[in-house]
This record gives sequence, C-alpha cells and structure tokens, in this order.
Amino acid sequence: MTEPPVVDASPLIFLARTRILQLLTTLGPRIVVPAPVYAEVKAKASDDAAKLVASASWVVHVPAPAVPADIARWDLGAGESAVLAWAQAHSGSVAILDDARARQLAQGLRLPLIGTLGIVVRAKRQGRIPLVRPIVESLIAHGMYLSSLLVKDALAVVGE
Repeated sequence: MTEPPVVDASPLIFLARTRILQLLTTLGPRIVVPAPVYAEVKAKASDDAAKLVASASWVVHVPAPAVPADIARWDLGAGESAVLAWAQAHSGSVAILDDARARQLAQGLRLPLIGTLGIVVRAKRQGRIPLVRPIVESLIAHGMYLSSLLVKDALAVVGE
C-alpha cells in the first residue's frame, strides 16, 4: 500500500483560504497532517480556514514524528521538520511543501515533493478544474507569493 502524502501548513492555509482545500486529494484519498502543522494552521489561518482543515474527512491527524538529526540541523520550522521527518520515515509519502529551504532539503534527501502550485497543475491535468490561471490569481490575492516566472512556467505546462 502506498503511504499517504504529508502536507505542511502553507499549502493547507492557502488552499483553505481559496476554498479549494479538496484539491489536495489529487494525490490520494487521505492526506497526513502532523500535529505541529495543524498547530501552525490554527495559529496563522483564519478560523474558517482552520475549521475547513479540521473538518475535512480525508485529513489524517498524526502526532509529531521524531525529527532525525539530518533534518533538525537545517533548523526549519516545526511544521516543515515534521513533514520531512514523516516523509522520510514513510517511504513513498509525498511531501507537500512550499518553503524553499524545506524543498531544498527534501530534494537532498530524495523525498518525493510537490508544492501548492504543483497541486493546482495536477488538478487541471486530472480534469478536476477547468483553468489554472484563476486559481493562481486567487492564491496570490489571498497572500501567497508566487514568482511571475513560476506562474508563467506553470501556465505554459497546462497550455494557458
């Protein structure tokens, strides 16, 4: 059985703010949320976004995993560290991360990786959304930083 993906706070917060949290299920029927990630969502997101995450039946809340030294030495946030530790301990689990340093470490550890924009592109490819551009615009309007080059590349990939 394939391990479910594990998600960090940023993708949860921005997808919840834009009311498209369910796009995370493009990666599978269950998504793991470690305790430090959920604590960050509750602290940083609006009550509505936190409630959406809490009420999603496909979200699997798990305790904080032990963070190995090779991850801890990067001094990332508790959420990013928990996501990477979970993905490392559960072979095949995709880490859903937006933080640049956490993504760099995931690549160094050879962990499967995707970000929020990758989730949106995947949803388009699966036919779950008609267009990527309006979602990207909504994510940016809700405070997510996406470089113009990254947006241009993503739109090109899906032919928009």
